[in-house]
Amino acid sequence: MARVLSLFRPLPLLALVGRRKPALCKMSMDSRAREVFAAAVEAVQPDTVVRQSIERKEDSVVIDGHKFTLKHNLHLVGFGKAVLGMAAEAERIVGDHLVKGVISVPHGIQQTLQQHGKGHLLLKENSRIKVMEGAKHNLPDADAQNAAEGIRQLASELTERDLLLVLISGGGSALLPAPIPPISLQEKLDVTRKLAAAGATIQELNTVRRALSFLKGGGLAHHAHPAQVVALILSDVIGDPLDLIASGPTVKSKVWPEEILSILERYKLLDSLPASVRDVLGRPGPRWKDNKDESDTPAHVLNAVIGSNSVALKCAGRRARELGFRPVVLSPGVCGDVKSVSRLYGLLARFASSREEPPPEIAAELLRLGPEVGVETWDLCRTMQVLDEMRMEGWGATCLLAGGEPTVELTGKGRGGRNQELALRVGLELGSLNLPPNGPVFLSGGTDGQDGPTEAAGAITDGGLCDEAQSQGLDINSCLTNNDSYTFLSRLSDGKRLLVPGLTCTNVMDVHMLLIPAVPINIR
Repeated sequence: MARVLSLFRPLPLLALVGRRKPALCKMSMDSRAREVFAAAVEAVQPDTVVRQSIERKEDSVVIDGHKFTLKHNLHLVGFGKAVLGMAAEAERIVGDHLVKGVISVPHGIQQTLQQHGKGHLLLKENSRIKVMEGAKHNLPDADAQNAAEGIRQLASELTERDLLLVLISGGGSALLPAPIPPISLQEKLDVTRKLAAAGATIQELNTVRRALSFLKGGGLAHHAHPAQVVALILSDVIGDPLDLIASGPTVKSKVWPEEILSILERYKLLDSLPASVRDVLGRPGPRWKDNKDESDTPAHVLNAVIGSNSVALKCAGRRARELGFRPVVLSPGVCGDVKSVSRLYGLLARFASSREEPPPEIAAELLRLGPEVGVETWDLCRTMQVLDEMRMEGWGATCLLAGGEPTVELTGKGRGGRNQELALRVGLELGSLNLPPNGPVFLSGGTDGQDGPTEAAGAITDGGLCDEAQSQGLDINSCLTNNDSYTFLSRLSDGKRLLVPGLTCTNVMDVHMLLIPAVPINIR
């Protein structure tokens, strides 16, 4: 492979005029990493993103550049883990024109918010919005199905004079189960579980879910026609694809039985289908007849992503700059196995920390790894160029930011999650580098505040991890084999490396952060 760094030309001297180094900060690297993560989470709070997306102008609102008139014609529905806070803020802004609302939220969420001092995310006592809790353990259940029916009924009663505000966040699919009769909820669950166990892709799973549902795949917007529909979406999916977030209830997608049967046949599930599913899939044509003035891209529907991993990373970068770092965003779409992802971050740390020009083998391996972990070659080249310029020009400390949702191969029965395991694996990768404050620090945290079945959102590690563990009689490798990262980190130095932000009330996947101090370089 050609020498990648030969493409990276230093910036002209005049281009550097006026650049000022960030102010020095006396906080530890660990503390600054936690501050930057907190800023990422704060940026995508449910009330914050709604407040920033709805501009009230007397008897009208402007959303995503579109103006809508309010004449006591506003109705509201919502479904998702963060929707209660979204609905509370929406009612504060446009509640004087709100006629009625129904939201489907996780079981126990109101009590949990109250206990954690998050009363500002609760509806007021005289609210016109009905709250229905369900989907215990994040699984569709009878309560969630009742809520979905209430939402469908509200939407079906609207006229062309009405405005329907739809609030959507992660977890919305489980909170909006509406199987097409005679399919039962359990039968629909069984089909999708068998597909998942057989190795079906997320696209295939969503295609089947939509085919068996009244409200997914544009069904909610269809039932609300001819009312104007405006959906505000807090995304928890890489790339923010509107048809995948909560299975796209406001995004029209045609589903044909032949396509579904082909998927089921591919995974040898045709013979085990319930009679009800066979009945629905045996019906000719699409799930419903289009209204006369409905097109493939209905003019009466506006979908706006108001919060995402990219938004969180942008605000995290702003806070990093305040704390003395130059922020660099790698990608909001990191995925793939944590072993490969940790290798990527280890290589980037070595590249940025080199006192001399990094060997071309590092850049070559980075470019090979990129596609495997969801990072575009262009993004890697851009990031390496910026890191090289920062190092050569002496720009000071760097904060490399990324986001996404890596995966963990389960080989044990321990307690932990992808963020804690990723942090441990990156800590091992950093073992050959200096310790803080002269060496890099890595943080991985889930913006929902929970990493697997633990109270932690993630962890913070550095090159001293291995020696610290050995001095305390802890074995990192056996912990990783057993997927027991939480137990290990809880015992290590009394859990000081754990990231425990508490209830965050939001979810835009994970935030990864690599803090790299200024490196004295050798110029030949």
